[in-house]
Amino acid sequence: MGLFKKAERKKAFLKIAITGVSGSGKTYSALQLAQGLGDKIAMIDTENGSGELYSNLCGYDVAPMSAPFTPEKYIDYIHEAEQAGYNVLIIDSLSHAWAGEGGVLDFVDKKAATTRSGNSFTAWKDATPKQNKLVDAILQAKMDVIVCMRSKQAYEIVENEKGKKMPIKMGLAPIQRDGLEYEFTVMFDISVERHMAAATKDRTGLFVDWCEVITPQTGKKIRQWCDNGVEITENKFVKLEHGKAYVRTRNGMTDIVELTYDQLEQLLQAPNYSLAHNAIRERLELIEAAQAEIPEMKEQQEDFSAAEIKEAANAKPLNVVANNAVFKTPESGKK
Repeated sequence: MGLFKKAERKKAFLKIAITGVSGSGKTYSALQLAQGLGDKIAMIDTENGSGELYSNLCGYDVAPMSAPFTPEKYIDYIHEAEQAGYNVLIIDSLSHAWAGEGGVLDFVDKKAATTRSGNSFTAWKDATPKQNKLVDAILQAKMDVIVCMRSKQAYEIVENEKGKKMPIKMGLAPIQRDGLEYEFTVMFDISVERHMAAATKDRTGLFVDWCEVITPQTGKKIRQWCDNGVEITENKFVKLEHGKAYVRTRNGMTDIVELTYDQLEQLLQAPNYSLAHNAIRERLELIEAAQAEIPEMKEQQEDFSAAEIKEAANAKPLNVVANNAVFKTPESGKK
């Protein structure tokens, strides 16, 4: 088989960014966009409860987050939303993970203060992996993700005609690490005057010379573009075929029904197997249902073969409600 094949756009989970100064309407726009992308929406709210102000706009659950805004805390919230089965996650705001209390910059300052020289170079060696893990958690999440970021005035140091270096205003830039914007499918910048949005980065090609207020129709437009792609059913570690999920093990590609509960849990924590995570979760739920019906099965699990657990797990269909410990419906949105 040759190395090259015809290029095809694959279906994927959307990662969208919304930037703007305070008061530009980032939270409102994110909720409007989310309505067009999916029907089960969650929001991580770092903005002192502002995420619940729009509970009359649509149905969504919110998880308030307070300082310290560590990348690890963001990652935990993202995984919670993913495991709870939300279609769309809004992170409002991602800027706190960079410039807030406990964020990356705060970590670097405190780390540098512990060194004799006060030099931050060594601190960045520890901080950069934290930032990268957060970005990976967003990009690898098995749901659409909308991140809101505050904007700031950007400057660039240039030489003038006299050879002196001076700062020049270069417009607005998101409060996050430089270059993060390249990770997103679409990046909208919202003006504070009329809340109009323009796409400063657009891989879809849908928003060339586009400048409008974001509505649910905007989300539907992106959703339709994404759904027209080719379904991803196979990669180096996973193969989805005929309703079954196979994962790469030491014995080659193996049906997940042949794996133990502990092995499945390990795969669920491995990003390389994310394509099979939904199937693995369903399998774990079936096994747990079977365990509940077999007295003392948890204590004696090692005495049961994979075939016995499979038979018990398939004996009864299960309706599982996700155990959601973080996200809740905004109070004013409850009926």
